[in-house]
Amino acid sequence: MPRSFKQELVGVFGWPVAENPTQAMIEPAFVAMGLNWRYLTVEVRPEQLADAVKGALAMSWRGFNCTIPHKVAVIPLLSELSPAATAIGAVNCVVIKDGKLIGENTDGKGFLQTVQAVRPVTGLEAVVLGAGGAARAIGVELALAGAKKITIVNRSLERGEELARRIQSTTRVPTTFAKWEGQYHPAASTDLLVQATSIGLYPDLNAEVEVDLTSLKPGAIVCDVIPNPPRTRLMRDSQQLGLLALDGLGMLVNQGVIGIELWTGQSPDPSIMRQALESVFAE
Repeated sequence: MPRSFKQELVGVFGWPVAENPTQAMIEPAFVAMGLNWRYLTVEVRPEQLADAVKGALAMSWRGFNCTIPHKVAVIPLLSELSPAATAIGAVNCVVIKDGKLIGENTDGKGFLQTVQAVRPVTGLEAVVLGAGGAARAIGVELALAGAKKITIVNRSLERGEELARRIQSTTRVPTTFAKWEGQYHPAASTDLLVQATSIGLYPDLNAEVEVDLTSLKPGAIVCDVIPNPPRTRLMRDSQQLGLLALDGLGMLVNQGVIGIELWTGQSPDPSIMRQALESVFAE
């Protein structure tokens, strides 16, 4: 059989994107799977997103991830959406198949796997900080997984209220909105606090999330979606207070596993992906 030098291409589109560590975990997974695939980290300005999507299709890419600020803006450029992406209203993973661009959302599922590894979601009261693409995915998936009550906290009134309405209308789980002004004080009954904004993303290593962690009860879970750095200030503060802190690496690895499965039809080893990320951040 003739040897092929053609590499299958996938990647991530974002702005900015230089700090995104996804490539560091995806490519080692491809190597371990024996696949001649490459994952490219591509900086795409918002006004150039449509051209980037056309380029991926023209170059026979197998798919791509979307990160900030493209998760919602990419939707009109796609052929169809999965049920999860439709419910969430955001796309973080696109599969290119037979000339079609199929929008998926793996953020929420990856997040759920991280939380459910330590505690069932059913019956939890959750607070989600933010109303962007990650918050949309997490909020909807929490509701579908059986969360008892969800509160969306956001500085923008319009976006926060829209997300709260979307979650409640889609899932029928009681969802309220709280405007984020100054320091937010979560209710004492909160079981799960999710930081789903870009606060703390590299290089802002000591950025403060204005939330009163002392309001949370012992054993409450605090999650940060930021993967770079894994130990954000929120994670450090939560651990010091004895709260259960779950960093952004777990969510990143889990959603990456799902993405690889969608693109290749094969399952990678998540431990290889986690180890690759830990190695990068230990440098």
